[in-house]
Amino acid sequence: MAATAFHQTIGTLQSRGCIRNSAFSQENGIASFRSISKGFKLDISLLRRDTYCSRKRSFSVIQASSSQATVFDPVSSPSNNTTNDSKKKSSEAALILIRHGESMWNEKNLFTGCVDVPLTKKGVEEAIEAGKRISNIPVDTIYTSALIRAQMTAMLAMTEHRRKKVPIILHNESEQARAWSQIFSEETKKQCIPVITAWQLNERMYGELQGLNKQETADRYGKEQVHEWRRSYDTPPPDGESLEMCAERAVAYFKEYIVPQLLAGKNVMIAAHGNSLRSIIMYLDKLTSQEVISLELSTGIPMLYIFKEGNFIRRGSPVAPTEAGVYAYTKRLAQYRQKLDEMFQS
Repeated sequence: MAATAFHQTIGTLQSRGCIRNSAFSQENGIASFRSISKGFKLDISLLRRDTYCSRKRSFSVIQASSSQATVFDPVSSPSNNTTNDSKKKSSEAALILIRHGESMWNEKNLFTGCVDVPLTKKGVEEAIEAGKRISNIPVDTIYTSALIRAQMTAMLAMTEHRRKKVPIILHNESEQARAWSQIFSEETKKQCIPVITAWQLNERMYGELQGLNKQETADRYGKEQVHEWRRSYDTPPPDGESLEMCAERAVAYFKEYIVPQLLAGKNVMIAAHGNSLRSIIMYLDKLTSQEVISLELSTGIPMLYIFKEGNFIRRGSPVAPTEAGVYAYTKRLAQYRQKLDEMFQS
C-alpha cells in the first residue's frame, strides 16, 4: 500500500510539472535550474507556483525524514536535560549559521550560484576552524543546501565538535534509499546527528552569469550593471534569481521546517551560502531590503543566535573554544559546556 501511494504521488507531481520545474538534484543538474530560472524571469507568479510545488514535494520528503530523524535520539545530548523545563516555559535553543568555506570557483573569481563545486584546501581549513569555534555549542540537527560545498563544510565542522557525534545525511528520495540507509544499533543512533539537505537553501541562481569571471563580466557589461545584479534586492541577473526570489524560497523553508525544530528545543546548525543565509538573517534581524544589500558574510565564519521566547537574539561569532565566556550566553549553554568539561575530564 505504501509503495502504491508513493508512486501515485510521484505520478501526480510529474503530471503537474512540479518535479520537472522545481526539484533539484545532482541527477537533474543544471538543466533543472535553467527551467526554474525561466519561470523566475517570465513571471513572479511562476516562482510562487514552482515554489509551492517544490515545497509540497519537500513536505513529503521532510515528513519522511522527520520520522526517520527520531531514531537518532538527539535529546541524548547534555543540553536536553532541561527539555521538560523548556516545555513548561518558552523554548530556548541555539541556532548556528555557517557560510561554506572557500570553493574552487571562489578561488577563481567565478560566478558560482547553483553550480555544484567543492571546497579548496583553504575552504577545508575554514570549515575545520568553524568547527573549532562551535565545538562547545550543542547541535541536534543539521540542515544544509543540496550543494557539496555546504555539505562538506558541515561535515568538516562536526569533526571538531567535542561531543563527537557523527553527522548522517538522510536520504529520502525513494523508499529503497530510506530502507537501505537504516541503522540497526540503538547505541549508534544515539551517537548520530541527522543531516537534512534542501535545495531551498541553495545559493542564489545566477543564471547566465554562472561560470563567468567576475572581473571580465564587469568589463563586458559595466561595473554598475554587474553591481546591480549582485547587490540589488529585486533585480535578477539574466535568467537568474534576485535576492528577493532567493529569500522567498529560503525563508519559507526556514519558517516551515526549521523554526518548529527550534520551538521544540532542538539546537540547529545551518550550513548554506552567502545569499540564502543573508535572506534568513534578513528575516531574523528584521532588516529592510536596503539594509540587507550591505550585509556581507565571510566564508567559514559561524554566527550564533539564541532562540528564546519566540525571539531570535544574535550573539555574533564565537571566537575560539578556549574562550569560556563566549559560550555563557545563556544558562543553558553554560551548563552544556560544563557537562562537556566533566564528561571529557572524567
